[in-house]
Order: sequence, then C-alpha cells, then structure tokens
Amino acid sequence: MAATSAALSLRVVAECGQTRARACELRLPHGLVDCPVFMPVGTQGTMKGLTALQLDALGCRLCLGNTYHLGMRPGLELIKKANGLHSFMNWPRNLLTDSGGFQMVSLVEFSKVTEEGVHFCSPYDGKQILLTPEKSIEIQNALGSDIIMQLDDVISSTLSGPRVEDAMLRSIRWLDRCIAAHSKPNQQNLFAIIQGGLDPILRNKCLEEMTKRDVPGFAIGGLSGGEAKDHFWRIVALSTKHLPKNKPRYLMGVGYATDLVVCVALGCDMFDCVYPTRTARFGSALVPWGSLQLKNKQYAKDFRPIDENCACPTCQRYSRAFLNALYPIDSAAKHHITIHNIAYQMNLMHLIRENITKQKFPQFVQNFMKTMYGNSSSYPQWAVEALASVGINLE
Repeated sequence: MAATSAALSLRVVAECGQTRARACELRLPHGLVDCPVFMPVGTQGTMKGLTALQLDALGCRLCLGNTYHLGMRPGLELIKKANGLHSFMNWPRNLLTDSGGFQMVSLVEFSKVTEEGVHFCSPYDGKQILLTPEKSIEIQNALGSDIIMQLDDVISSTLSGPRVEDAMLRSIRWLDRCIAAHSKPNQQNLFAIIQGGLDPILRNKCLEEMTKRDVPGFAIGGLSGGEAKDHFWRIVALSTKHLPKNKPRYLMGVGYATDLVVCVALGCDMFDCVYPTRTARFGSALVPWGSLQLKNKQYAKDFRPIDENCACPTCQRYSRAFLNALYPIDSAAKHHITIHNIAYQMNLMHLIRENITKQKFPQFVQNFMKTMYGNSSSYPQWAVEALASVGINLE
C-alpha cells in the first residue's frame, strides 16, 4: 500500500495483524521519516534546551515549528532573507509547521474568530493582526516547511453546543481556501485537520467532507485539551477507521508515552507535543516506569544514570546525583534532561516500529503497560478499553 504525490510518498512497510498499528516509510523533501514518529516541538525555530545538531544526533528526522510565533518573532521577512526556516535554524531534516489556529485556544484572550479569519492582538507588541487561511498558507509557503497545516477553527475540546458544529463547518470552508492559496504543492504538503469536537456525528461529517479533498495527509485535531480520556480515544478510533489508508494520519498534541502506544494501536502515524521538553525544564526525566523528579532530595546521593538501559549522552555521562545538584544552580541540568527525554521518545517510537515489523506489537504493548504501571489493577481504564477495542486484552 503506497501513496505518492510530488512532495510526499508513503509506503506501508508492515501492519499489525491484530491492531490497526502500522509501520510506514514517509518520504519528504528533506529525507525519509520512519513512522510511527514523534515530532519534538520547536515553537520559535529552535528546540528549547537543544541545538539542531544535537536533535539530529538523537535521530529526529521531523520536528515542528509554530507559524504564529515565527511570523511574530523573528518575523517572516527575516526568515525570507535567510532563504527559509531550514536555513535559518540550520536544520537539514524535515519540518512541519502548524497553521496558527491553535492560538485561538492557547491565546484566547487575544483572539476573535470570524469567517474572514482569526483576529489577534499580538501578545508581543499589542498590534492587531488578521490571520486568514490565505495568510497562514502564505507564511508557511515562505517558511518552506515540508508539511504545512490548514488554518482550522480551533475550539476547546471540552466545549459543546452549536459552536462545535460552526467550527467544524468553518474548518471545511477554510480548508478549501487553503488549498486554493497553496502556491507550492510540488514542494510542500498541505494536511487537512479533522474537527468536530467530541461529537461522533460531527466528526463523521467532517471526515466525509475533508477526505473528498485530495490532500497529501490528514490530522486529527481538537483533542488533548482536557477532555475525558474515554472520549479522547473513541474519537481517535473513529477517525482512523475512516481516514484513507494510503495517507499519513497525524494526531495533534499527543506525547505521553501511554497515549502514544495506545494511539499507535488505534492507527495513528504521527504525533507532536511539548511535553518531553517542557517537563525536562521542571526537572522531570522520562523513564519506562514513569518519570523521575530529579530535583527531589531522594536523588542527591544516587549515582546511577537516569536510566541504566538508555544510550543517550546524558545517561552515558551524568548521574542522578549530579543532575540533582546542578538543577537549582545551572540551566545546563535542564539541557541534559531535555536530551534524555527526547532520546526516550525517539527510542520508544523505534521500539514500536520494530515490534510492528516483527509482528510482536501486542506483546510489546503488554510488556510496556506492565513496566509502566506494575500491577494490572493500576492500568488506566481508558487505555484498557481502547486497547481491547483493537484486540489487546490487558485484563
């Protein structure tokens, strides 16, 4: 099973015989990306706590930048002079830029939505800005990212009522405007974003309409915003069931390890989240059994690495005790933990792909859950039910 466009090809390498999980090769203008893939987030053209060289060395082949923030600062004209975002941030691999739509929720006090677009009051200088679908695509075309996202009407995932349907229908109309405005379809891949809140009927309507458009890929949007996990996984499962099998499926804003494993089982290929880097800056290191709060005094005399089985530069060189001592006095501690957390995410996705390819994914999931939570009575019920829906029985 393969899909090909001028700037994207997707080849399904292996499919799990029991779940919807699949391993794919996604070929983009800046190289091959193995899926399922986790994309670290570099909001303003850089990964907080990491250089581009370090990110590359950790095996990242696709990372994310934020159109709204990049357009505000450092600004589009400067990035144009640098010949695009890849050159500006010295990143030789692939880039995905979001549309700016998420700022409707995250900067809601600064924004107002009309049919024309999103009216922003810039948090940087207070200036009034109108971000239209056309402007979002114009900015992303200039940035030169390998995957660009449509501008969608983003609302809180916990919202109900007529605004949910309004946002879904507007997102369909805005997708058509984005397609019409996209000036580089042979160089950049425009992804549609499925909306519809937590309403299966609205989600199905959006899926039906958007999949009529022959875009290179599809994202599942409007989740990971505080909704109940039971609603979350059911919308993910509904979406992957109806999305084209020959196109990439990107679940936006998901980065917790359990969420990644479950949503791969439900059929998702791509993920992004600030969680691994943000939590590192608070001294939290990700490990197969959860996380370590390295600033806590229990690690002050612990000379083991964060994870004895981790091959990342941090675990090869530094102890928990060193990071505990360094954290309150030097930002380098956050840097070292960030390296480890990104390495953890990259390795998790590698193990997922490897086990799908070897037709051992269900066994991998069983072992992952046991390591992460211990006794099965501690497993999150939503995860148990989600995995059961695709044939993995944890009980």
